Amino acid sequence: MSIVVTGATGHLGRHVLEALLERNVPAGDIVAAGRSVDKLADFAAKGVSVVSVDYSDAASVATALKGATRVLLISGSEVGQRVEQHRTVIEAAKAEGGVELLAYTSIANADTTGMKLADEHKATEELLRESGVPFVLLRNGWYLENYTEQLPGTLAQGAIAGSAGDGKVSGASRQDYAQAAAAVLVADGQAGKVYELGGDHAFSMADLAAEITAATGTDISYNNMPSDDYAGLLAQVGVPQAFAEILADSDLGIARGDLLVSTGDLQKLIGRPTTSLAEAVRSATASA
Repeated sequence: MSIVVTGATGHLGRHVLEALLERNVPAGDIVAAGRSVDKLADFAAKGVSVVSVDYSDAASVATALKGATRVLLISGSEVGQRVEQHRTVIEAAKAEGGVELLAYTSIANADTTGMKLADEHKATEELLRESGVPFVLLRNGWYLENYTEQLPGTLAQGAIAGSAGDGKVSGASRQDYAQAAAAVLVADGQAGKVYELGGDHAFSMADLAAEITAATGTDISYNNMPSDDYAGLLAQVGVPQAFAEILADSDLGIARGDLLVSTGDLQKLIGRPTTSLAEAVRSATASA
């Protein structure tokens, strides 16, 4: 069996590689594919095959998938270009012929959410359905790191800004989602399944502010604002305008409940409770 992990140089990809090795998948059966292969030197030293790949370069994708039996397509990070990039991987998997499972990291509730960020995921899911390649959907919810990695700025500002209102999000850690992906990649009978993945306990932005306050002793509040104002604020601090609007729209999705997940799929796949918000905040505070 040859398991190819695309996007392996990113945070999620590295966690997946670690999780596969923890599950005793032989290093020689794992192919780590990414743009910055120098970032994978530690895995290469363990015997993992490392190959350079760019989603926009069909030749490099075809080379990376040669001989693959199972593939994890980690969604690209370039919003607006992802559908064509994902198409390249899907077509390479189909052409390879021996791929018995292609797992794709989609977004929670992809078939029902109205979030703009979900559009490319929906389109990719449709490409998979049309491809004829056996596939499984890993519909990941929000990463806790989306918030904890902003901790220094949050503490400096004394507040969290957003447009999520009282809406709650079922967040989990990247490591949680990575371990779920690894569990699916090594299991049989996964083709056709759809996993809605999210943390065990949903939280609001006010809950997030309270956890940061408790962990740091700094009084943090949540300031809810109209989405246009929030997008403008993000643009002021350097977020590209188009992406700022997508992030603000995502907060509106949270307000609607688009990122609530109650299936328990993530806990079942990883065999333990998901990482809690409190754990993530305390860990981020300790390392800040």
